[in-house]
Amino acid sequence: MYSFKNDYAEGAHQSILNKLIQTNEVQQAGYGEDDYTKEAKALIKKEIDNPDADIFFVSGGTQANLLVISSILRTHQAVISPQTGHIFANETGAIEATGHKVIGVPTANGKLTATDIETTVSQYGLRPHVVEPKMVYISNSTELGTIYTKAELEAISSICKQLGLYLFIDGARLGHALTASDNTLTLKDIAALTDVFYIGATKNGGLLGEAIIFNNKELATYFDYNLKQRGALLAKGRLLGIQFQCLFENNLYFDLAKHANAMAAKLTEAFKAKGYSFLVESTTNQIFPILPLTLIKELNEHYDFFTWKAIDDQHAAIRLITSWATRENIVDEFIEKIK
Repeated sequence: MYSFKNDYAEGAHQSILNKLIQTNEVQQAGYGEDDYTKEAKALIKKEIDNPDADIFFVSGGTQANLLVISSILRTHQAVISPQTGHIFANETGAIEATGHKVIGVPTANGKLTATDIETTVSQYGLRPHVVEPKMVYISNSTELGTIYTKAELEAISSICKQLGLYLFIDGARLGHALTASDNTLTLKDIAALTDVFYIGATKNGGLLGEAIIFNNKELATYFDYNLKQRGALLAKGRLLGIQFQCLFENNLYFDLAKHANAMAAKLTEAFKAKGYSFLVESTTNQIFPILPLTLIKELNEHYDFFTWKAIDDQHAAIRLITSWATRENIVDEFIEKIK
C-alpha cells in the first residue's frame, strides 16, 4: 500500500546519504563548529542575501517552534496563530508547556491577515489581567497547503512592526511554498520581512533538520543557551550541517520541492477533470479533494491517506501529500483508480 499520508515517509536524497558516507571518518569539531555546518550557513546567508543573519540547526519542527518562541517571549507574553497552525493544533501543547499561551485565530484557508492580527491584539488590552500578544506565528505553506503572497506578507510584517510584535514563520514546507506555480515570494523576501523563520529539510529530502534563521539579531543574543539547555545542541552537529550543505548546493532544495508540487498538481488536474471540488485551492504538495465516501473506501484499499473532514453524509475531504521522492508512475496509477 503506497502512502500519501505525509512527505517524510522516505529517508533522504541520495546525495545526502553519499556525503554522509564520504565524510564519515573525517574528524570534525563538535556542536556545529564543523566545516560542513559553516559552509551550509554560508550558502544559506547567500541565498537570503543577509550575511549578518544568525543561523542554528535543530532536528525537528516542533523543537524549532518551542525553542524560538520560548527564547523570545517573556513569561506573560503570548503568540498569535491560526487555529490550524501547527503550534495550536498538532504539538501536544508544546508551546504552552514552556509557559506561553497560544491565541488561536479562526481562518478560512489557514492564513492569517493583517486585520486578524490587529483585531486579536485589540482584545487583549486589560493589563495586567490578560496575556500580552507579542508574536505572530504563521507557516508557509500552511497546514492546508495554501501560501502567502508577497503583498499579504508585507501587510502582516507592517502591522507587526506597527504593533510591536515579532513575526515568526514556520518553514517546515517553505520549499514547497517558494516553488508553487503562483508564488510571488523569494527567500530574500522572507528574510527581509520576518524577525525569525526556519527552513525545513525533514519534509524536503533530508533525514531530519530545520535551519532557524534570525534576521533580528537582537533576538538571537542568548539563543545558544536555550538550545543547549533544552537538549537541542547536537554534539555531532555535522549531521545537520552536511544535509543543508547538500540541499543548498546547485538548488537541490528547490528542485526537490518542485517535484513534490508537480506530482500534486498532476493529481489535482485529474480530480478536476472528473468534476471533483476541493476543500481549499492549493498549489503546493498538499491537496484536499472532496470525494464520495464510496470512492474513498475504494482508494483506501490501495493507498494510505487521511480522511480530513466530513462534508456531508456522502462526501468527505481527503488529504493527499506528495514528496520529493513520489514516483510519477505511482501518481499515474492513482489517477487510473480515480478514472
